[in-house]
Amino acid sequence: MIINIVSYTCIGVGIVFWFWGTFPLIGNRSILFKLHSLSVADTLGSMSIIVGLLLKIPREWPLLILALISLAIWNTVLGYVLAYCSSSGGDNG
Repeated sequence: MIINIVSYTCIGVGIVFWFWGTFPLIGNRSILFKLHSLSVADTLGSMSIIVGLLLKIPREWPLLILALISLAIWNTVLGYVLAYCSSSGGDNG
């Protein structure tokens, strides 16, 4: 009973993070700030949903742990790539 409540809470928090990450897209900030806000919120939301699923269906823990690790690595590498591309965009020599 308590595991179901915690599981659904994690999934709900994840969905809130997904929608919360879209609000900075409306503002007048730079595109890099918007991308950063969106990627952080999506990463936290996705990880929270996966933790909720891990509590809900623990027999699938190898795949869900792999998904958590993949999300962490993928979004970290993508952040570094975006930062590198934005910092060296004007340097051609």
